[in-house]
Amino acid sequence: MASPNTSQRHSRLDLKTVLETSRVLIEAKDVQFVLENLVRIAMGKLLVSRATILLYNDDSDTYSVKAARGTGSLTDKQSLKLSLTKNHLGKPYLKLDKLGDRANDLLKHLPGGVIFNLRTSSHHLGFLAISGKLTKEEFTDEELEFLESLCIISSTAIANSKMFDQLKQANRALDQRIHELHTLFDLSKEFNLLSSREKISRIFKFALMGQLLIRSFFLVYKSSDRTELLTSSNFQIPPQNALQKLFDLTEDITPVSRDILDSVPELTESDITSLVGISVQGRKIAVIGVGRRANGKSFSDSDYNFLKSLANLAVNSIQRTFLLEERIEKERMEEELLLAKSIQNRLLPDPIPDVRGLDLTALTVSSYQVGGDYFDVAETPDGNHIFAIADVTGKGFPAALLMANLQSMLHILLPFEITLPVATERINDLIFQNTPSDKFITFFWGKYFVDTRTFKYVNAGHNPPLLLRRGSLEFTELSEGGLLLGAMQTFAPYESEEVELKQGDVVVCFTDGVNEAQSGEEEEEFGMERLKQVILKHRDESASDIRDSIIDAVNRFSDGHQFDDITLLIFKAC
Repeated sequence: MASPNTSQRHSRLDLKTVLETSRVLIEAKDVQFVLENLVRIAMGKLLVSRATILLYNDDSDTYSVKAARGTGSLTDKQSLKLSLTKNHLGKPYLKLDKLGDRANDLLKHLPGGVIFNLRTSSHHLGFLAISGKLTKEEFTDEELEFLESLCIISSTAIANSKMFDQLKQANRALDQRIHELHTLFDLSKEFNLLSSREKISRIFKFALMGQLLIRSFFLVYKSSDRTELLTSSNFQIPPQNALQKLFDLTEDITPVSRDILDSVPELTESDITSLVGISVQGRKIAVIGVGRRANGKSFSDSDYNFLKSLANLAVNSIQRTFLLEERIEKERMEEELLLAKSIQNRLLPDPIPDVRGLDLTALTVSSYQVGGDYFDVAETPDGNHIFAIADVTGKGFPAALLMANLQSMLHILLPFEITLPVATERINDLIFQNTPSDKFITFFWGKYFVDTRTFKYVNAGHNPPLLLRRGSLEFTELSEGGLLLGAMQTFAPYESEEVELKQGDVVVCFTDGVNEAQSGEEEEEFGMERLKQVILKHRDESASDIRDSIIDAVNRFSDGHQFDDITLLIFKAC
């Protein structure tokens, strides 16, 4: 039996061991170092041949073997299932032979063993498990208390080390994220300086290969009119319909399944494993396909986030190049339209010639920058004047070109001694032979004879001009003529009619942009009756005032929305 002095000396040694161990373990920042020291001290102090650490896994409710020494078939990373109750977990240590079937796996490897609870005030961390003593003796209370104290200190060290590991992992993730943000920032500046889709795609390709170690990938972009492959690596270019299928099959992040491979076989040959959809303002405009990484690592959520951020930068820059091209094209078109409008305006008489005996005015307002309405006032070689008004089907450039052709034909015919019906027939045949079948012109023209104050006209399918005699409330429609121009070859001669104009008589020629103007809500037409009422109300005013009153009335009726060209030619005998 040991003497009291010997027992006291052993107690001091144990206390010294605990104090030294606590200092070493608390300063340690490596979980495995703490576990290894705990096992070595337990085996050395208690003279046991086998010891191991079991750490608890919350996710699987199992214990992983760590720092196993002398345990035979128990190896590191092995998993064990222990059927222990809360009561068991609340005790500082448990003898294995008292647990029965609850710890069979441990008991057969650690005969006569004891497990010591590793825990903090709030969490169960696991166990220190030791076999029986080499001397076959029972553990004394002092030995059990010694290991209990050691386990309490070690538990704190384990928890601190785990926290330190988590902090290191968080710092590494943060460093990686900062690096990625710096990369994205640098690429953003680079992309903003580029206006070439090819250069943007090339930088995206190198960034993807360098940052994520991806060797097989593609970037498909969907513009307003087509889907196209912008860049790729180790990817067999599929047909156009397969590119569209990629858009239909891809959500936010889509693993490549068997169904997708069946739809787009090229993905199999290129080893593409994931598809990522890129959307802007809720509209999917790009799809990225990526293969396995060169280092064999799987894609993490952070990797996918970086990939999507990088792709968004590239896709937004690519979209900007399309918008830039559209803007340049729009500016070019606007310049051409302004030039065309300038040319078209020069085709109209400016200023309008003075005609003896008449108060004459004319105006055209295009709904587009160029239009298909036309009017003309031209002096003939015999000193009289031709008045004309026309409306070409359609709007924009095609209508403007056809209007220019009509104007040139009219002026070519002016010097010749030819009647209005015959001239109208020749103009119709030329237009029919040289224009598409869906293009035609409504045309009204007449010749005013200054000396006799008569007006001889031909109406080729145009809205009949309105003649209002002085003092009368009834209108005469100038409708004599024939078919509109360009609809078919002339098969019947055009007819003409002559009217004498007396002081105060008014003739209003107009295109259908006047009478067919629509109200904003009900889509009701301005109509002939409203036009006649405006003319009647302002009949005693000048031709220019009548013209302005008609345009004001139409604009008020349509609330400023002009859907067609508006042209007026008004003359008043004086």
